[in-house]
Amino acid sequence: MRNKPGYVLSEPARDVVFAQGPASNWVILRRDREFTLVDGGYPGDLDLVLSSIREAGLEPAAASAVLVTHAHVDHAGAAAHFAGEYGTPVLCSPAELALLRGREKAQVSPGQVLARVWRPRVLVWSAHVLGAGGLTPVAIPDAQTWTDAGLAELPGSPVAVPTAGHTPGHTAFLLPGVRAVITGDALVTGHRISGRTGPQLLHTMFHHDGAGVDRALLTLAQLDASLLLPGHGPALRIGIREAVNTARERSARGRPRAVVVLPGRGRAGWAGEPGYGRVPDRL
Repeated sequence: MRNKPGYVLSEPARDVVFAQGPASNWVILRRDREFTLVDGGYPGDLDLVLSSIREAGLEPAAASAVLVTHAHVDHAGAAAHFAGEYGTPVLCSPAELALLRGREKAQVSPGQVLARVWRPRVLVWSAHVLGAGGLTPVAIPDAQTWTDAGLAELPGSPVAVPTAGHTPGHTAFLLPGVRAVITGDALVTGHRISGRTGPQLLHTMFHHDGAGVDRALLTLAQLDASLLLPGHGPALRIGIREAVNTARERSARGRPRAVVVLPGRGRAGWAGEPGYGRVPDRL
């Protein structure tokens, strides 16, 4: 782990470089001299993103693609630079495309923030958002949608896991070879307005669809992953089902939530092992 002004860089799995930024994170999936960038902080984090890529032994122009878990400004901030400067494909899920191209919005409103700005953590976070270009519109006209086959060819071979709720087309990415999952904002381990550490949900004001957020957690709980790479907070080595249960028990208002109990082998309703990233025991 290496600390630089503004971010902390680590390699929690081989060729998986995790950058914990000032207020949001990004991930670099390396393959020789090429890489896939997943998310990219706020617009004001661009220099940090470029610095972290070079520190990982890569050149920004060598990006094979920029994948966006969701089209919020704190995750898509570097995408326009890569598209305009290097012609890097910027990719998202079909349901997120209108947001990434700037035609629609699905994010917290200024009114929702102002109603809570009397809270010290929200006030400090709000000041950071303004300074980091948080009011910059997200608009990448040339953004496209990915295909599963196309993702498989990228460095890291990420597998898209639909986790709509935080936004209409939010997507997590499973990295089967290292049993890691990039969760974006479907499941985090911290946030500037949160006094908690460890697996948790973002405050409800940030979510487009609360019921969808719960469904997304159930989807994540079925993955074969033991390394959590969140959109906010530090990377965490933990079984994904344990992380989901912890987050559900620590709701935004402190109310306990039921734990996830998935049907298992030998129990009624068992329908096989999770399909995402399943690797056979023997070839």
